Parts: sequence; C-alpha cells; structure tokens
Amino acid sequence: MFTGIVEEVGKVVKIEQRGENRRITVEAVNTPKELGTGHSVAVSGVCLTALDIKPKSFCADLAPETWSRTSFSRIRQGALVNLELPMKADGRFGGHIVQGHVDGVGKLIGLERIADSENWWLHIEMPRDVEKYTVFKGSISIEGISLTVAKLEKNRCTIAIIPHTVEMTNLNSLKPGDPVNLEADLIAKYVEKMMAAPAAESSITVEELVSKGF
Repeated sequence: MFTGIVEEVGKVVKIEQRGENRRITVEAVNTPKELGTGHSVAVSGVCLTALDIKPKSFCADLAPETWSRTSFSRIRQGALVNLELPMKADGRFGGHIVQGHVDGVGKLIGLERIADSENWWLHIEMPRDVEKYTVFKGSISIEGISLTVAKLEKNRCTIAIIPHTVEMTNLNSLKPGDPVNLEADLIAKYVEKMMAAPAAESSITVEELVSKGF
C-alpha cells in the first residue's frame, strides 16, 4: 500500500521489448537503495515489481495490459516518473490510501499559474470509471500523487497545486493532452458495493454512512 506522497522523481533511461512484455529501466538517486528483488514500488502511481537492482537504477517488467491501460503508453526514453516506496507498518500516513492499481487514464488539460499567486491550477479530464467516484474536496491519485479535488465540472476536475508539488514531481514535465494515471479513492468503491448489495446481504443505511462521516 502507498499513500501518494512522492519520494523521488526518476528517469526512464531504457525501454526494451522482452517477448510480449516491455522492461523499463529507471534511474534514481535514493529509491534503488531501499529496494530488493521482487519488492513493490509505485512508478507514477502504478505498483510494479523491482528487478535487476543496481545502486542507481532498477528495472520493472510491464505486461501488455499495464502498458496499454496506463500512462506508460506515452513513455519514451528520458521521461520523468514519480517514485514511492510502500508505506511501512510503523510509518506516518501522509496522503490517502493508494493501492497502485490504476482505475483509468485521464488527460492533462493544463497546468496554469493562478492569477496573483505562486500556486497553480491543474486541470484533468477524467474517464467515467474515475469521475463517478470523484467528489468535491475528496482525494484522488494523479500520476501517483495524492491530491485534493478543488473543483468539479462534469468529467473535469481541478486541483490546486503548490510550488513544492510542481518542483518535486513529474507534473512540470507533462504537456496538455498527455495521458495521466488516475486512481479513485478506495473507500468510495467499497461504499458503492455495499450500497448496491441486496438488503438481505447488507444492513448498512445512508443514515449510518452519514453518521460516520461519509
């Protein structure tokens, strides 16, 4: 499990075809030091398995499904990716629950400076599979970054971005039209399933959910 707090930005330095899979090599200063073969690592919001670990790099194999259903479809040599190690059992919970399971690929509409401010507006177009779980002031993972929705308009969401987030993630390397990995809030999906269950299977009510803060 991850929390959407990006620890480092890495660079994809190699992409090679290996049978039906693609293997990417990611260079990074700190992340490889914490990895062992077979360990999980979030790469721009996608949970991958670390392989062939070197002091300053690691590899990961991408199945065709992962390649085609994530923003990796746009990745080229030199692309920047957000890196996060799994949360430790005794660690601080800094963002929100992020599994590294991409729910859909959105499209970057723009990253624009807010008038008379040092902050930015990030505009994202969402597919229906993500939009239905997205709420005002709710959490969403974009490229593995835990963010809070500031505005919602149909299938578009807007997030306020502080300078630190722009500087410490791959957001400033993306261009309008680029695909971005989106993961909806896990809690919303469980609530949907419980509410859809027949009454005989679940006694949960809307009133009970409201009383617990949902």
